[in-house]
Amino acid sequence: MADRVTVIGWDGSPLTAAARAALGAATLVAGAPHHLELPEVPAGAERVRLGSAALAARRVAGHRGTAVVLADGDPGFFGVVRTLRAPEFGLEVEVVPAVSSVAAAFARAGMPWDDAQVVVAHPRTLRRAVNVCRAHTKVAVLTSPGAGPAELGLLMEGVHRTFVICEELGTAREQVSVVTSDKAADHTWRDPNVVIVIGGPAAAGESGGWIAGRDPAAGPRGWSLPAEAYGGELGEGEREPLRVSQLARLGPRLGDLVWDIGCGSGAFATEAARAGAAVIAVDSDPLACARTESTARRYGVQLQIVHGTAPHVLEDLPEPDVVRVGGGGAAVVTAVADRRPQRIVTHAATRDAAERIGRELTEHGYGVECALLQSVGLDPRAWTETERSVAFLLSGVLPARTP
Repeated sequence: MADRVTVIGWDGSPLTAAARAALGAATLVAGAPHHLELPEVPAGAERVRLGSAALAARRVAGHRGTAVVLADGDPGFFGVVRTLRAPEFGLEVEVVPAVSSVAAAFARAGMPWDDAQVVVAHPRTLRRAVNVCRAHTKVAVLTSPGAGPAELGLLMEGVHRTFVICEELGTAREQVSVVTSDKAADHTWRDPNVVIVIGGPAAAGESGGWIAGRDPAAGPRGWSLPAEAYGGELGEGEREPLRVSQLARLGPRLGDLVWDIGCGSGAFATEAARAGAAVIAVDSDPLACARTESTARRYGVQLQIVHGTAPHVLEDLPEPDVVRVGGGGAAVVTAVADRRPQRIVTHAATRDAAERIGRELTEHGYGVECALLQSVGLDPRAWTETERSVAFLLSGVLPARTP
């Protein structure tokens, strides 16, 4: 095991005295090619190119001597420190931090970033990173080869955003470009880069917030809001008890893409977006699309609204994680199940219709649950009945995939 391991962050600024001292004593130095070319790296030190962090950590752990690992920005923020401290390597490290690449990117853009979401995009996490960009007004994306600005732009189709692309921060080749998301795929971008994705209504006020990222207290309290919050005119499938049950079974969350098919007034779509998910709201009625857009604007959430008739309009939509089918019956449920979202929820007015939908979900490999929901509204002044609704609630869940 290495006698001493120091992790040094580098942001293009001159190295601090502590960093120079650690490098001067190093017998092994790991880093990217531009780190290993720094004049402070001892000529006699073993040099390890930092490609796979795990492989480099194994080399450091097996080294007898003093090791230094160089990394861009703050190595403790989505950086190599986490890998080096993993139990399998048993390394204790000292860290000399630098300005993180996210902080540097926002500084170049002249923008505050305490209200920004920060995500990492690898080929395996790219879709979830894009979903965060769809759902939020300010997102910083730490990219990687195969999951860069061009790929982000391609997957943002249908959603307009502005990209501030910061290439090779801290180097002589540093460049900051501002393009619209639909133009990002027209260029070749240099690694490493950070993309600031901006769009939608303004976020917090000038005074700022109290927590990094999205303020969980923004908007009214509650998972679900009463009909009055949506103008009082809700369809049968949008009533609060059914809507709450649908939300509970789907569990939309940050990084998810939700389809709301038959969005009506936009009540469900808005509440899924308030949970942090990206939402595509679909309806064949242009008035429903207009109501949904108005509702989203009123509550300050980001929705993509698609006017068209399911199931045909679904063919070109990006892959969903969870889906609410508010209308269209078994035919639409079948088309949705063909896309293999993790969860599907819908409702039916009759037992026969519920059985047909249940059979379709089962044949597609979903575990099916069905419940008869009956809701009776009462006036607490006289305890008299004000409204009654009955619906079969169906949910389908794909079995967990084995590794």
